[in-house]
Amino acid sequence: MPKIVVKKDGREEFIPEKIVVAAVKSGAKPEVARKIAKDIEKIDKEKIESSEIREEVLKNLRNESPALEKKWLAYDKSVKRLYRHYKDGLYG
Repeated sequence: MPKIVVKKDGREEFIPEKIVVAAVKSGAKPEVARKIAKDIEKIDKEKIESSEIREEVLKNLRNESPALEKKWLAYDKSVKRLYRHYKDGLYG
């Protein structure tokens, strides 16, 4: 199981529940979201790039339903836009 997520802006602990929450918010059923998180937990690496997690999530959603993949991409884009707004705007 990955222990560390390597992100553009640093590293953080791997927390499978973040995958579950994002997948559910993008329209996946909780049991599908948990299965995706468990599949990623099975990756045998100490460190994993956030981009690799993203690709695995998208692949799993696509296999479940192409519509879920599109919803996740839209959700991800809106979250990143909001993060940039608060990081650079209100608190920058």
